[in-house]
Amino acid sequence: MESGTQPERDDKVSLELSEEILNSMEVGMSFRDYSGRISSMDFHKSVSYLVTASDDESIRLYDVNGGTCLKTINSKKYGVDLVRFTSHPTTVIYSSKNGWDESLRLLSLHDNKYLRYFKGHHDRVVSLSLCAGKECFISGSLDRTVLLWDQRAEKCQGLLRVQGRPATAYDEQGQIFAIAFGGYIRMFDARKYEKGPFNIFSVGGDVSDANVVEFSNDGRLMLLTTMGGHIHVLDSFRGTLLSTYNVKPVSSNSTLEASFSPEGMFVVSGSGDGSVHAWSVRSGKEVTSWPGCENEPPLIKWAPGRSKILNVQHPCNFKHEAVKRLCCATCVQRYFSIAGSASVSWSCIPFGCKMACERSRAELSMLMCTQTDHTVGIALGIISDLLWLNLFW
Repeated sequence: MESGTQPERDDKVSLELSEEILNSMEVGMSFRDYSGRISSMDFHKSVSYLVTASDDESIRLYDVNGGTCLKTINSKKYGVDLVRFTSHPTTVIYSSKNGWDESLRLLSLHDNKYLRYFKGHHDRVVSLSLCAGKECFISGSLDRTVLLWDQRAEKCQGLLRVQGRPATAYDEQGQIFAIAFGGYIRMFDARKYEKGPFNIFSVGGDVSDANVVEFSNDGRLMLLTTMGGHIHVLDSFRGTLLSTYNVKPVSSNSTLEASFSPEGMFVVSGSGDGSVHAWSVRSGKEVTSWPGCENEPPLIKWAPGRSKILNVQHPCNFKHEAVKRLCCATCVQRYFSIAGSASVSWSCIPFGCKMACERSRAELSMLMCTQTDHTVGIALGIISDLLWLNLFW
């Protein structure tokens, strides 16, 4: 857990995400540590860590590269709903879920100590966004307020009143933040927010409650999801509505999540019927989907945009009778491994493993797979399982 052993993202490689790669994605890893629904998760920007929050009142820290759970911390007194990394890879901010204390908490995962409490909201916090590289963050609540915070101070630095359930997000540079509610996205200069929004974008008459607003990594695009089952993609400079994707609506107790791929070419989202869908931003067409087994929308997060190919320390154990595409996101067989056999049909090996064993098809059982994450990785929080989708194992 010390900084010297943190799995930093380096050794960048060029790997352009394509429709073929998206269609080849499979479940690469599963963590079945939870006894409750996963309510939130977040990737660190510069270290290969993933943090999750669950209705079982736990916060878990994962090493994405190693595929291991590094830390489990329970929050029995306060509960936990939303969780976000700060700039430090073992410090998070999270919201409560106990019905009587809506404070936000700055928590050190390293030694399980609270560093600060942020009191101000009087109802459930439904949106939490941290400013990249800075100490500020914003939170939106069902009390119809958006509060602006500095991690170094307990009192909020600013308050904005809204007329509905708010969704909030900073852009990647931390210069602009967006607040969505009531069918519109309001754009604020983070340095002059008290002057009001400098622009207001319409999402085509969709007035259902806002769930998630997000900027693409390059800041050129933004998306908004709503409880009505709509994912709107807009030009973040002009506010032009580029595409609207439709899925099954979600209940008032759920959240419809969607996320841009790191280069902004694709959008992946959940659905009210539990399925997962991916669309091409350029064409506006659906590229692929993965059916679900539960009528509960999964959480969706793309890993950050840096790419790295690394070796895993275990061989692929191939069992050709278990080869399958991801046809059910909550099926029992999670690892999709294939038994060592020289007679395995090359056509049935997933795309990623074809790349890894191009030079040695006959010795599949001895193959040491390479794993690609970040650019081609999606984490899915589905009911009480955390799945890692990528090309390789």
